[in-house]
Amino acid sequence: MSDNVGLSTPRGSGTSGYVQRNLAHMKPRDRDRGAPYPRDLDHLKHRQRMPDKGILEHDRKREVEVKVFELRDQLEDEGVEEDEIDSRCDELRKELQAKMNKPGRDNLPRKGLKSHQVHELADAKIRESERLRSALKISKDYEEGGHWKRQEERLRKALDREPMEKKDDRL
Repeated sequence: MSDNVGLSTPRGSGTSGYVQRNLAHMKPRDRDRGAPYPRDLDHLKHRQRMPDKGILEHDRKREVEVKVFELRDQLEDEGVEEDEIDSRCDELRKELQAKMNKPGRDNLPRKGLKSHQVHELADAKIRESERLRSALKISKDYEEGGHWKRQEERLRKALDREPMEKKDDRL
C-alpha cells in the first residue's frame, strides 16, 4: 500500500488489503467546547444580521443600469440615431435615480427576494422589525426578559427589608 496506510502487502493476511475507515468510531468531545450549550447567556441573545449598505447601493445602481441598457438595446434594434439613444438613456437614468433617491419610499420590493440576496433580506427584516416595534410601541432599549429581572429585584429588596424590620422589632 502507499503512504504507510494499511498493510505493506496483503499476502498471507487473509484480506484483500482494501483499507476503509471505521465509521463507528466516535471522536471524544473537546473539553473546552464540550457542552452543547453556550456557557454565557449573552451568546443566546438574538443578534440581527446587519446588511452591507455598499452592497445594497450597488444593487440599486445595477438595477438602474439594467433598465437603461434594455432601453438602449431596444432603441438600437429600432434603428434610432446614437445621439438620440444617448439622450434618452441619460433621461431614463436621471429619472430612475431620482426615484431611487426619493426619501420615505421603500425601494425594495416586499416580495420576490431570493435566498441568495442576503443583504436585501436582512434589510427587509430590519424594516419589518422596526414597523412591528413601532406598531406595538416597544421602546428601542427594550431587553428581552427585563420585566422578570425587575420583578426579581423587587422581591429581593422586599426580602432584604424584611429581616431588617424583624431586627428593629426585637430591639
